Amino acid sequence: MARIYPFRAWRYNPSAVRLEDVVTQPYDKISPAMQQAYYQRSPFNLVRIVLGLPELFDVEQGENVYTRAARDFCAWREQGILIQENVPCVFAYAQRFQVPGTETVKERRGFIALGKLQDYADQVVFRHEQTLSKPKSDRLHLLRATRAHFGQIFMLYSDPAGSVEKLLYEDNGAADAEVTDEFGVLHRLWRVNDPAAIRLLVAAMADKKLIIADGHHRYETALNYSRGHTAAAPAKTASGTQQLPQPEYPEAAAMMTFVNMDSEGLVILPTHRVVHSLDGFFATAFFKAAEAYFTVESLPPFDASGFLDTLSRESGVAFVAVTCAGAFLLRSRPDAVAEALAGLPERQRQLDLAQLHSVVLERLLGLDAEKVRQQTNLRYLRDGQEAVELVRAGQADIAFLTNPVTMTQLKEVAFAGEVMPQKSTDFYPKLLSGLAIYALE
Repeated sequence: MARIYPFRAWRYNPSAVRLEDVVTQPYDKISPAMQQAYYQRSPFNLVRIVLGLPELFDVEQGENVYTRAARDFCAWREQGILIQENVPCVFAYAQRFQVPGTETVKERRGFIALGKLQDYADQVVFRHEQTLSKPKSDRLHLLRATRAHFGQIFMLYSDPAGSVEKLLYEDNGAADAEVTDEFGVLHRLWRVNDPAAIRLLVAAMADKKLIIADGHHRYETALNYSRGHTAAAPAKTASGTQQLPQPEYPEAAAMMTFVNMDSEGLVILPTHRVVHSLDGFFATAFFKAAEAYFTVESLPPFDASGFLDTLSRESGVAFVAVTCAGAFLLRSRPDAVAEALAGLPERQRQLDLAQLHSVVLERLLGLDAEKVRQQTNLRYLRDGQEAVELVRAGQADIAFLTNPVTMTQLKEVAFAGEVMPQKSTDFYPKLLSGLAIYALE
């Protein structure tokens, strides 16, 4: 069963800072340019904690990015830059946005609460992507130093009737906080501190299974960290009172945003692959070899939107390969790829990205699993036009533009206990960091 808990969040003090000056995108989505911009925006911007600039700490004083983050977090609480909620709360969290590349406006609704950290073997929390060791090590160092969670892990649950949203969003009035981010996304937050409402929410979530949408590295880091801690003696409850549910011990839970996977507000974008620095890459030779597995059709010199529009009309496994010699639509030939995909579970053999990784990256380009894991010759980009321009500028050998994974595909893979290649999904928009903070002490 999924267990959620209210918590006494730390939040930015609106009388001390402007919210738009201090919140950030998730740490792994912060580019160097964004990092610099956040630093300049405010001396209390959360980037100084979640992704500090290493050149600014004092090595001679024994500082590093993690000790400095802990120092700043402590100081901001002491100075009243961050203030704590008086009572345990959950937060309704809505994001209104324009779907990239379209005129469509949507709203994604969820809520922020603590969620119990559970092993995948318990079959309550399911992953859908592989993880990398370097990000987990980085997040573990930060968690140990600060003893706090600054961003939310993005969790999906199924609720076709929308009963959970109805509990949170009926008659909730004006938002307690709102901010528009650098991508034009409006984020709104409502405090929910009524004990009866919280108990109803806890009960409504009790039978849910959860899929990690974003935050696999942070989830696994928090889970591993929790294993090094144990529950303290249970607190005594005053006679006649009904205590709200709480974790067995602070480390046993992490801060999460829960979103209904059956909601119309969910948007998954593709993540494109760009391959560079290959020894002896020749486009003509590549496409000749690709004909053993795919039909190869030449495309006009479109921009990325034209390529993606062409790709969106394909019903089978397909992707667009862009090289300096031109762009081509590759359609999978099921009989031809069968042997190359024999080691994959049946449901994954029909995934575009599974075939791209197993057949194209590994067999045709010689990028084995370790090279992919280390990103030796591989970059992941959301912006298809950026991927195309890198090739045309001679900074990459070949770019692969892909269709997005569907929610149905994600559910089938995750609930079967399987995982897709890294960076298979890109849920848009991202959850802002700094709207609420969970301190373990």
